[in-house]
Amino acid sequence: MKIVLQRVREAKVVVEGQTVGSIGRGLCLLVGVEKGDREVEAEWLASKVVELRIFPDENDRMNLSVKEVGGSVLAVSQFTLASSIKKGRRPSFDRAEAPARAAELFDYFVDRVRAQGVEVQTGIFQAMMEVHLINDGPVTFILDSRLKQF
Repeated sequence: MKIVLQRVREAKVVVEGQTVGSIGRGLCLLVGVEKGDREVEAEWLASKVVELRIFPDENDRMNLSVKEVGGSVLAVSQFTLASSIKKGRRPSFDRAEAPARAAELFDYFVDRVRAQGVEVQTGIFQAMMEVHLINDGPVTFILDSRLKQF
């Protein structure tokens, strides 16, 4: 699984002109599920997201987690994160997990974040979505479960 994580002042996801998820201060996550991903990767990433100390403390140092600042998470499924653009000019999506399994793992990931006491809003799986956000910093990280040994 891969996640593009952005610290935000606010974020929302819109489908067909309707806001389906929105947060104030917190994290906007674009989440991609690749073939072979398992629940263990989702659990590791959920813990990493909740515990990552990227919010400023009283000394303006990145020292607090989203949970410690009372922030929320907006998680949006993003199958294009599983693409490859190594050859040619058109992306290959061969590494993207099948939709049913990807939805299952995405939901599992969201449940694991919620289980740690963080409010989570989401988009709609497989919908055409508009993601609006105000990146705070900007602070952006890429998390890849394949870089972790299980």
